[in-house]
Amino acid sequence: MKLFGTDGIRGKAGVAPLEPATVARVGAALVRSLTGGASPPRFVIGRDTRESGEWIEQELARGLTSGGATVVSAGVVPTPAIAYLARTEGFDAGLVISASHNPYGDNGIKVFGGSGVKLTEALEAAVETLVADPSWSVGVAPGVIDRQDLSGPYLAHLEQILDDAGPLAGSPIVVDCANGATAALAPAFLSALGFDVRPIGVSPDGRNINLDCGSTHLVGLAREVVTSGARIGIAFDGDGDRALFVDASGTVVDGDAVLLIAALHLKQEGKLPGDAVVATVMSNIGLEIALRDRGISLIRTAVGDKYVMEEMVKRGYALGGEQSGHIIFADHLFTGDGLATALNVLRIMARSGRELADLAGQLVTYPQVLVNVRVRQRSDYLQVPAIAAAIQRVDAALAGHGRLLIRYSGTEPLLRIMLEGKDQAEILGWADEIATVVKVQLG
Repeated sequence: MKLFGTDGIRGKAGVAPLEPATVARVGAALVRSLTGGASPPRFVIGRDTRESGEWIEQELARGLTSGGATVVSAGVVPTPAIAYLARTEGFDAGLVISASHNPYGDNGIKVFGGSGVKLTEALEAAVETLVADPSWSVGVAPGVIDRQDLSGPYLAHLEQILDDAGPLAGSPIVVDCANGATAALAPAFLSALGFDVRPIGVSPDGRNINLDCGSTHLVGLAREVVTSGARIGIAFDGDGDRALFVDASGTVVDGDAVLLIAALHLKQEGKLPGDAVVATVMSNIGLEIALRDRGISLIRTAVGDKYVMEEMVKRGYALGGEQSGHIIFADHLFTGDGLATALNVLRIMARSGRELADLAGQLVTYPQVLVNVRVRQRSDYLQVPAIAAAIQRVDAALAGHGRLLIRYSGTEPLLRIMLEGKDQAEILGWADEIATVVKVQLG
């Protein structure tokens, strides 16, 4: 049974593999796979604001408890808080119940080992094998959960990035919490640092997470920044592991721009090992060019912040991330952290005396088009003659002055077609050409 995608287990809440029996088996399998006989193993669980989060937590705890584990729930907290707590508070692993930026009906399970990093593919495979093994079962007794407020240590750690607004004190900033895991923490935390925080997306009801708000819906944030005269807008996703920004004019500043801003600042401080940054194949070619012009290499990985993390760990790099706003600062955590990203951007603004628009203007992006095509099932599209021929035609037309990337989504039945080139209309036409053939052959 294939359970894990690019970001843990994800699907419709209540539907396999996120139905009660399998969720409980995942909990029990994690005890067997991760603890190596520790007695008693300790797990910490956090969740976002989806209405399905509570019952999934109960079923996970049933499986964990049946395997002999002690279960502590931190309640609704950002994903990176659990990664941090797993590493620093003596837990064998941390589990997050969230579907990140997806709609409320979806949910998922993310797993962090005791070192605060996501599971390797080998460990994921071991868990999948155990879950599918019919020779064992999970006990029926309810899971025992010790509920604790553990946000303090995580927030104290964030203060090491920025403990005071400094020259930005009193600056109006709009913070969109996506009606998700940061809603109860981020506005109060940033206010305590001295910012004039105008919060939106802070009224979760179990069903409105990411609904027309957060990092995947920036129109409302941009409008609020402009109408309120704010200095910057910050948007988190539902579980708080990513952040995107808008400048004072309402212009979006994405993860590529943040990577460039952070890389140049770290290099200036002598804190960019190897003069290299890790990003995925989705990052714009403009980022690669801007870094190269400043003596910094861009190392690309497959899509998924866990692949960025693995490359950073392997090579000892300090900075990596995704265009979508997952940014990893290795001296903080080896996972994306929206609040840490926001604090680093604010810190750079404060130290440089420059506005976000000026800092982001260092990145000149090539036009990029992304078209998603829903497919019946995944198959090797290069083995479909009509699709392969369309791809070859577009590759020939690009002739080295652009980029074509085709991949399946890790969480949805979608084939993603991405093109970059100098002419927006031209690459949109090529993307539509490929998408049309895919719809006919696989849709």
